[in-house]
Amino acid sequence: MRKTKIVATLGPASDTQEKMMQLIQAGMDVARMNFSHGTHEEQLAKFKALKKARETLGRHVAILLDTKGPEVRLGLFEGGKAELVKGNSFI
Repeated sequence: MRKTKIVATLGPASDTQEKMMQLIQAGMDVARMNFSHGTHEEQLAKFKALKKARETLGRHVAILLDTKGPEVRLGLFEGGKAELVKGNSFI
């Protein structure tokens, strides 16, 4: 058993069940889904296609869900503004 794993990112060029089956047959061990791109519906469609491809080939392929990285997520401030001071916590 090899310890090194092959990770492939599923994108527009590889989001069909047929393409995923080709990737699995070529040795893909982990399918990475990048949630920074595409809608939740598109990601769900990829997930379902990958599940069918795994079942059809009888192969285990791990799924890596790469969520959006760090970004500022702010709502509305009470009074319309807030002062951010370095070193202070802001919740």
